[in-house]
Amino acid sequence: MRKLIVAGTIILLWACQSSTEYKTFLHQPQRYSQTVHELNTVVMGNNFPPMVASRNYAYAAIAGYEVVAAAYPNQYQSLGGQLRGLDKVNSLALTPEVDVELAALLAYMKVGEAVTFPEGSLGEYRDSILKTAREKGLSSQVEKASQAFADSIGREIIRWSKKDNYLQTRGAEKYTVKQEPGRWVPTPPMYATAVEPHWASIRPMVIDSASAFDPPAPPPFNMTDKKSEYYTNVMAIKNAIDSLTPEQKHMAEFWDDNPFKMNVTGHVMYGSKKFSPPGHWMSVVGIAAQKANADFATTVYATAKTAIALFDGFIQCWYVKYKYNTARPETVINQYIDMNWRPYLQTPAFPEYTCGHSTISSAAAEALTSVFGDNFAYTDSTELEFGIPNRSFKSFRHAADENNWARFYGGLHFHNSCVVSTRMGQDIGKTIADKLKMKK
Repeated sequence: MRKLIVAGTIILLWACQSSTEYKTFLHQPQRYSQTVHELNTVVMGNNFPPMVASRNYAYAAIAGYEVVAAAYPNQYQSLGGQLRGLDKVNSLALTPEVDVELAALLAYMKVGEAVTFPEGSLGEYRDSILKTAREKGLSSQVEKASQAFADSIGREIIRWSKKDNYLQTRGAEKYTVKQEPGRWVPTPPMYATAVEPHWASIRPMVIDSASAFDPPAPPPFNMTDKKSEYYTNVMAIKNAIDSLTPEQKHMAEFWDDNPFKMNVTGHVMYGSKKFSPPGHWMSVVGIAAQKANADFATTVYATAKTAIALFDGFIQCWYVKYKYNTARPETVINQYIDMNWRPYLQTPAFPEYTCGHSTISSAAAEALTSVFGDNFAYTDSTELEFGIPNRSFKSFRHAADENNWARFYGGLHFHNSCVVSTRMGQDIGKTIADKLKMKK
């Protein structure tokens, strides 16, 4: 009897070790999207502003993509030699023991937490993934080989990331507030200092430079001539906010994406968090991939392409913002029309022209359109976890166009700024989609 029990135990252990059930778990495209969401959550928890968040997403996504490109060279092309400063991506030899999907997940997590966070920010999540995979038959040999391959690519991407001027901008001179008509100054309720005034000096990935897409100057400040373009824009946004419809409010709230809102109730102040604009679009990638029934590799590809568009879009927009340093509608209306007026949404701490959300949304829409096609209808459920109902769109471009209006209805941007920003974002997104040779 004892021999039968021992023999049965050996057979059972062998069956567990040779099981490929772990592949069903790890190879789901949604597993990659879930991992992106996990990084999104960590970014939100650390209060990173949108442009810094885009840096996390971009480098992590590129690391995951390079694993896929190395594994499927007949389908995908490495970004080495295509992205500024990134030469050939060297890695360990891809042995049969490497589980490609696991390696992509590990590379994404390794770089995602290393680019800005202290080591271990994604440790608990990574451990949970590996624990479940082991329980489903992941062998130590496959795990070690996959980890080693992921690390070899992760090191290359991290090394490249350290040369993008991010660390240098940490100690750069702070923004000087000047009390001049039409110039940006801090806004209530936080009166926070200007966010990332030197972001334009970050190395772009695809576009030639921060100033490569330079829009026309905004309408000149003029609050004395009621027929001037500037005065007309001011009154248009004031009148719109004073008479918002429920649909317009929902639109504004859905695209608010304020990573840290300061709530003030009497003497009580507390902060609330949501995904930032790039985090919202990273979520959309996962939603679109699932709707399209995309495989794991396509999901990784779409994530990387969109993240790169977001990253370069912020660099271009921040160049324009701090070139013109224009005041927010809230500031102008308070000074010249109604000192008690407030926008529907809370004003973020950086200049008005151009609109960051409109720029990066349009850039992301172009990147996603190049992957999944135009007229790709989907329902965006990103904001549901923050208590905001879903919205449905006919296409990614339709979503970006709605965002254009949402920033106006929020009282954050003059509509002219949103229109110009949308055009800039489209140009950036199309340039990236055209230049990058990723899927063969």
